[in-house]
Parts: sequence; C-alpha cells; structure tokens
Amino acid sequence: MKPIKRDAYLQELISKKENGMIKVITGIRRCGKSYLLFELYRNYLLSTGVKEENIIALALDTLQNAPYRDPMKLSDYVTAKVADKSQMYYVFIDEIQYAIKKEELKSEEPLPLYGVLNGFLHLGNVDVYVTGSNSKLLSKDVMTEFRGRGDEVRVFPLTFKEYYDFVGGDKADAFEAYALYGGLPFTLSLPDARAKMKYLTDLFRETYFKDIEERYAIELPEVMKLLTDDLCSSVGSLVNASKLANTLQSVRKIKVTSETVSRYLDYLEESFLFCHANRYDVKGKRYFSYPSKYYCTDMGLRNARLNFRQDEETHAMENIIFNELIARGYAVDVGVVEVNEAGKKKQCEIDFVVNLGPERYYIQSAYRLGNEEKINAERRPLLATDDFFKKIIITDSRKPTSYDDKGIVYMGLFDFLLGSSFS
Repeated sequence: MKPIKRDAYLQELISKKENGMIKVITGIRRCGKSYLLFELYRNYLLSTGVKEENIIALALDTLQNAPYRDPMKLSDYVTAKVADKSQMYYVFIDEIQYAIKKEELKSEEPLPLYGVLNGFLHLGNVDVYVTGSNSKLLSKDVMTEFRGRGDEVRVFPLTFKEYYDFVGGDKADAFEAYALYGGLPFTLSLPDARAKMKYLTDLFRETYFKDIEERYAIELPEVMKLLTDDLCSSVGSLVNASKLANTLQSVRKIKVTSETVSRYLDYLEESFLFCHANRYDVKGKRYFSYPSKYYCTDMGLRNARLNFRQDEETHAMENIIFNELIARGYAVDVGVVEVNEAGKKKQCEIDFVVNLGPERYYIQSAYRLGNEEKINAERRPLLATDDFFKKIIITDSRKPTSYDDKGIVYMGLFDFLLGSSFS
C-alpha cells in the first residue's frame, strides 16, 4: 500500500525538533500517531543523516516491552542507550499512558513518569517524543507537570483531503465512503465493506471501551455504552447530563446520578472519542454553562457503534465540518444570537463560531438550501450578529463559491474540505 501523507503533522514535528521540550503526540488510538512518529518522522530523521542506532523506539502497548511500563526500568533502559554525550539521540515512546498506574492517579504526589521524562531532558543529548491516547494524563497534566516543557501535537483521523489525496477518483464517491467508514488510516488497507465494518465495530468493543473501563475502573459499564450510543445517534444535538441521567432512569430503569453521567462524558472526551462545543452568546460575549454539543471524532466509529443503520446526511455533514475545523486548529463554539421575528424576540443558533487568534468566522452547515424560506432561515442568525466577521454557509452544492448582497459566502462542501482557507 502506498504511504498515507500526513504532511502538516510531519512539518509540525520537524519544526519542534530539538527544541528542548517533550513532544507529546496525542489523539484517539489508531488515528496514525505511531505511523507519524515511527515511520514518517523516523524516515525524515534518517534522511537528514541521523544514524539508526541514535533513534531509541519503544512501544509500551506491546507485551515484549511491558517491563518498561515501570518508569524506573524505562529510565534505566533509555539512559544506558544514550550514554555517549557526544551524540544526539531521539527517544520515541509509544502509548506512554501504559507507564502510569491506576493507583498513582489517586495520589496527590507527582507521577513518577513525569520525573523520568523530565530527567531525559536534563541529559542534554536527548530529544524526547511520546504518544498517548488519553488527554487528561497527557494534554492537560503534561503542561503542568513538565513546567512549560511539554509541547503537544494533536493528531486526528484523516481529514477528507488526506483521505482523497490517497484514494483519488470521483469526489462524490470518495466522500460517500469517507462519511460511512471514516478516516482511521487502517480502513484504507481493508479489502471490502465487510472487513471495514468489522474492524471499526471491534475497535469500540475490544480497544476503546476496554481502555476506558480499565483506566477509570468504570462501575457502570452499561451506562458508559448507552451514553456512547446516545451521543452517536444524536450528533450535533444539545446534551445535558441531568436530562441524560433522567432518561436513563425513566426509560432504561437504570439508577444513575447526573454527576456520574457528567464524569462518564468526560472520560469519553478524554479518550478522544468525542469532542464537545460550548454554546456562546455572540452579542453578550459569554458562555452558557450547559447544554453543550458533542461530535464524534471519527464518522466510521460513530456509524459502527450504530451498526451502520443511521445514514443522516445532514448530521454527518455537520460532524465532518466540525472535525475539519478542529483539525485545522480552530477553536469552535456553537453560536447563540437573538433575532427579532414578527415583532417577537427569540434565540437562534449559528452552527459554528470559529476562532483562531484575531480571526473569526460564522459558519452554517446546510446540506440542502432548496427554497427561499430555507435560505432566509440560514441567513437570519448570521445577519443578526451585526458585526463584520466573515459569514459562511456551507452546502452540498457543486456550484462555485459565491456571495449574496449581504456579503454572506456560499461555499460547496468539497471546496471547503479540499481547500485551505475560507476565501
């Protein structure tokens, strides 16, 4: 199989080479973190003259490397390999969360692993790269425990552009497959629909759920699975922990508190299975505490969890647009704006309020615009913002990008997904 290009991530790693920080590569399991580090980046280093023996690579999720899940044994192993102070070494550690014990998480003491990784930096001739699949252990804590010496690279499943660059052919056919089977790289090597469906279904059962249940000692695994099903089937809907808990009790007859539901939602997000968007009052410039919207990190996993029974083009398109925006590095909120309609004030929603530094865009996802009434319904909240930030309606149309008399941009889905800007 030809290589899958992950050029943006590769360039990000190259730019951080030997910067004196621990490069923490995070993302959902099987999204391509190991391939990025152990194949693409390793090959880059070799091409620049780095010797093979100067790259020390350990995958902690394999049985043969299980002894090195002990931080002190890991430290001894690496330290012995980098003894020559005249040489620069590159240390790759895959799935680093395996070196953190469950009981250590309950302690207020600093985790031994963090001290070991910091110790590698102090050696002076070591450039450290680790991958991991848990945001709480890595993304959040690393920045604190490493005292500003942790540098995160967040990796996502393939964007549609990365996917299409690999498969080529008719764009509509490629998008249909992408929306169904998602962007986990390994699916591209599988021969047919049955193999892809089995792979994605097994991942949830054998990998993701097991990881979460073992890591967090889940007391109500059935609740965790039901919450996952609910989030998958209601992509882009408002989610409230209290209402979910009440529904579980009234419909499923399962006694569970809103606090437990909220905690389980956090676990699903920390494992990168879902990402949430907060609601933001555009004119009031404030966030609402709840409810939020949740989006699946990968559409293939979402569809697998629902046994490939729900084929909702509108929701799929909204989820894919959200994932694309996050992968491009934008902060994404759900906008709320007050409009005056027939003399009455009411709150309307803007699908995405997108920010990156001083940049801001308002985006509506509209699978079909159809008639004038639908067009006005999509325009109304955008115009109600009363500001000069760019306003965009993304549709399934194959027409070229256009503007209306209010300056609103109408952009086809493929132009958005395969382009690099909102122009």
